[in-house]
Amino acid sequence: MKILLVFDFDNTIIDDNSDTWIVQCAPEKKLPIELQDSYKKGFWTEFMGRVFKYLGDEGVREDEMRRAMISMPFTPGMVELLNFIRKNRDKFDCIIISDSNSVFIDWVLEATNFLDVFDKVFTNPAAFDSSGHLTVGNYHAHSCNRCPQNLCKNVVLVEFVDKQLKQGVTYTQIVYIGDGGNDVCPVTFLKKNDVAMPRKGYTLQKTLSRMSQNLESMESSVVAWSSGVEIISHLQFLIKE
Repeated sequence: MKILLVFDFDNTIIDDNSDTWIVQCAPEKKLPIELQDSYKKGFWTEFMGRVFKYLGDEGVREDEMRRAMISMPFTPGMVELLNFIRKNRDKFDCIIISDSNSVFIDWVLEATNFLDVFDKVFTNPAAFDSSGHLTVGNYHAHSCNRCPQNLCKNVVLVEFVDKQLKQGVTYTQIVYIGDGGNDVCPVTFLKKNDVAMPRKGYTLQKTLSRMSQNLESMESSVVAWSSGVEIISHLQFLIKE
């Protein structure tokens, strides 16, 4: 029986946001005001589609975007954590659920040789079209009113666990490692034995502490972190139990 580790990507595995990081490829490293102003809450993926089209129209090519993406730093202690997981693959299954896109995540994991650490990556599908523009679509459609329309991470997590169960795989517990507002939904559905691990000082941690002050019940335990090394310590504690 394994523990399931669920990772966010932006500001969790990497120490920045891949979608805003790519803007450094734009002329003068910024987007035109009208493009910036075109973002509507809950429709980030559509906004990024327009950003990628703009970059393509400005002559930014795949290799330039890839170079920018793989220069993104990992979060402190994350390399050590991923190596620790790789050494203990008999104890952990490991997935990413991210609002980034498949091209960016693949580039980063390939360049750093960490693709093999993850059993599955759930994210918005992306690809370069025949004219060399990066295109991105919604991961799925869902009816959760708490999440952006392209991705409810809780729906993805529940579907994955159910699918594993049908194949005879059950997990002793889920450890959810994330930072953002879109990690709140899956974390609030975790069970008593599970562990929510929000990054210190980020939206997820602030939201969870506000919820506990308001006495909104959450079944899982909460262990905040600022370095992947702290996550290693907690995982070591869990596998010793």
